[in-house]
Amino acid sequence: MFIYNRHRRLRKNESIRSMVRENHLSTNDFIMPLFIAEGEGVKVEVPSMPGIYRNSLDNVKKEVQEAWDLGIKSVNIYCKVSDNLKDNTGKEAWNPNGLMQNTIKLIKDTCPDMIVMPDVALDPYSIFGHDGIIENGQVANDQTVDALVRMTISHAEAGADFVAPSDMMDGRIGAMREGLEENGFDNVGIMSYAAKYASSFYGPFREALDSAPVDNMEIPKDKKTYQMDYHNAEEALREAIADVEEGADILMVKPGMAYLDIVKLVKDNLQVPVSVYQVSGEYAMIKAAAEKGWIDHDKIMLETLTCMKRAGADLITTYFAKEAARLLNDQ
Repeated sequence: MFIYNRHRRLRKNESIRSMVRENHLSTNDFIMPLFIAEGEGVKVEVPSMPGIYRNSLDNVKKEVQEAWDLGIKSVNIYCKVSDNLKDNTGKEAWNPNGLMQNTIKLIKDTCPDMIVMPDVALDPYSIFGHDGIIENGQVANDQTVDALVRMTISHAEAGADFVAPSDMMDGRIGAMREGLEENGFDNVGIMSYAAKYASSFYGPFREALDSAPVDNMEIPKDKKTYQMDYHNAEEALREAIADVEEGADILMVKPGMAYLDIVKLVKDNLQVPVSVYQVSGEYAMIKAAAEKGWIDHDKIMLETLTCMKRAGADLITTYFAKEAARLLNDQ
């Protein structure tokens, strides 16, 4: 009996495999995170994230130009501010001459076509390390949303192309959209962290920004009252639908590798671009295993990024952006 369907015919060499390949990774897919520090001449490596640095503004210019030359079209910005600028209101977050606002201006001056997506959340500015304002021992949703709107408008005034709210407060996308429209920023987009889970994969990131919740019995010890429960999937779809209805242009799922089912769920049900965040813990695990010689760093890096595309991600925020871009450009 003949085997009429031999699937291996389409796998017999790299030429045919590349011809029938369903998903392709390119530098256009990447959003590169940037950690910004105050001061001058600062370039400090994050201990748990080899190859990732906190840079002062004078070093950011070179970093952004290098990314653009590699074909990376977008950066996501996070700022580490001094402790003396932190309080419970987060007011430094909308300082027109603040570190974030000056970073946005510098990047747009350096590379006008680079898409700048600043993070919108209060945890880097909070004395408590939470994404919102603390009242009566809890994160106050509505007061936080008011602060986030002020932060959003200040980013737009500085020249941001998109804002990227990562806070997970209820109703914040609609409030931000209204604030942008009312202030003449109708062309500024919103990349909403629609499904951001309360994950243990964020540890190295919080080290980079010193943004973990403080050890204080009078406030929540973690972010589980506003970030999502990792046991849930349908809840992510409800969150995503709500954000689209409120005016989000791009939806983010975070973290990445362990949450590709959520990426697919959102992509299959909503007709908007979907982004995924390959977070610090994922990056650190690959780096650590590669240093031990247990895995092939470059092969695993490209495999994980491609699998995110296969799951339905249109965009990938990744700390591997420059390394992956170099490999792709050499292919």
